[in-house]
Amino acid sequence: MTYAVIYEKGPTSWGAYVPDLPGVFSVGDSRDEVERLIQEAIEFHIEGMREQGMALPSPSSFAGVVEIDTAA
Repeated sequence: MTYAVIYEKGPTSWGAYVPDLPGVFSVGDSRDEVERLIQEAIEFHIEGMREQGMALPSPSSFAGVVEIDTAA
């Protein structure tokens, strides 16, 4: 399965969360670190869901990019 991950750069760190997996988030000092940590958080969360016999949620979120002409 492929889940959308939202990455956000803050003043002193990076954050990431998964809209389709409430409560799954991570914070790191760099984008590389937060990418690694969110991967681990997703895997850990899914492992726990499977151990409890829970169905995995189907991915329903996606992220896009919108370009705005700021020269106007």
